[in-house]
Amino acid sequence: MSDQNARGGRDGRGTRLVTPGASLGASEGRRIGHGVVENEGQLIAVKLGALIENEEEVSVIPSHTRYTPRPGDLVIGVVEAVQSNLWFLDINAPFNALLPMSLGPGKAEFGGARNVLNVGNTVLCRIQEVDETHSSVVTMKGLGLRRIDSGIVEAIPPHLMQSLFSDSNVLKSLKSSTDCRIILADNGRMWVDGDSKSMSNVISKLEQIRAMSRDFSSLESMVEILQTEVY
Repeated sequence: MSDQNARGGRDGRGTRLVTPGASLGASEGRRIGHGVVENEGQLIAVKLGALIENEEEVSVIPSHTRYTPRPGDLVIGVVEAVQSNLWFLDINAPFNALLPMSLGPGKAEFGGARNVLNVGNTVLCRIQEVDETHSSVVTMKGLGLRRIDSGIVEAIPPHLMQSLFSDSNVLKSLKSSTDCRIILADNGRMWVDGDSKSMSNVISKLEQIRAMSRDFSSLESMVEILQTEVY
C-alpha cells in the first residue's frame, strides 16, 4: 500500500482525506473523536473522509453517511407502507423502521391503521430498539412525539448536522435569527415551522450549507451562516 493510501491524501482544497486504516499518529495527549479508534498507542481512521484535528481532538468527518439507528434517538420518519397493525417508516437509514400499532400515536382497531397514519404522513418518534442488522422499532409514546401536520422538513447529512450543532448556541441563534420553531432529529432531518418568510430564510441558509457540505474545511463558515441575523 502506498504512503498516500496509508496516511491519506489531499482533496485539492487543503483538506486532508484519509481512508479506513490510515495512521493518524500517536494517541498520547489527544482525545479520540468520531471516525477514529486507538490501537497500541496509535490513532487509526475507520472512516473514509476528512481529517479534522486540533490540539485536543482528532476526528474524521465521513465523505458520505446514512443514519445508523440507536435506541433513544429522536427521528423524523415518513410512512412508506401500511399493514393491518403496522407502519413502515423511512427514517433515512438503510432499512425502514417498524412502528407497531401498540406504539402508535393513538388507539386504532385491527385493520384500521390507515385511519391513524397513512402513506406520506410525517411523524416525530423515537427509536425503541435496534437489532443486530440495524433494523429498528420506533415508538410514538412519549412527550412531544406526534404526527407532523405543519411546517416543513429539511435534510442535512447526519454527520454534518452533529458537527454544526454540537454547540447548542448554534441552534438557538438559528431559531432567533429566523423566528422559526425548529426541532433537530438525530437522523439528519430538521422540522421547521413559522410563517412563509421565516421558513424561506431557514431554507436559504440550509441550501448554502448543503452546497458547501463537501468542503470539510468550511465548518466554521457554515456555522456563521446558521448564526447570521436575517434582515
